[in-house]
Amino acid sequence: MNPMLALRQYQKIGAQAQTSEASPHRLVQMLMEGGLDRIAQAKGAMERKDIANKGVFIGKAIGIIGGLREGLDLENSPETLGDLDGLYTYMMKRLTEANIKTDPKILDEVTDLLRTVKEGWDAIAAPGPQF
Repeated sequence: MNPMLALRQYQKIGAQAQTSEASPHRLVQMLMEGGLDRIAQAKGAMERKDIANKGVFIGKAIGIIGGLREGLDLENSPETLGDLDGLYTYMMKRLTEANIKTDPKILDEVTDLLRTVKEGWDAIAAPGPQF
């Protein structure tokens, strides 16, 4: 058996188990982590001049941020979430630009923005047992 294939299958099963047991709060954290990972992978591909994978990873990052954007409940909280919706849209546009221009500085900008949003999200403590 191909060891890389076995590793990917193991990771896939592990990710499926995590998502099936995760709270909605944790799922958003996982999406943000995945977006940051894909942007980092895209930057690495840029540095290696691996144009094909750069596009693949940026496309995945755009998809993840699009998923975060779609998860916003704008109908019930437009005044609260409107800015975040605009920020996600901006990040997706900038990622597209980074892909077209092969510009790692744009990836750094989006990484900083997404990391800031994630830090805010992480600071929201998921309800847990009170001692």
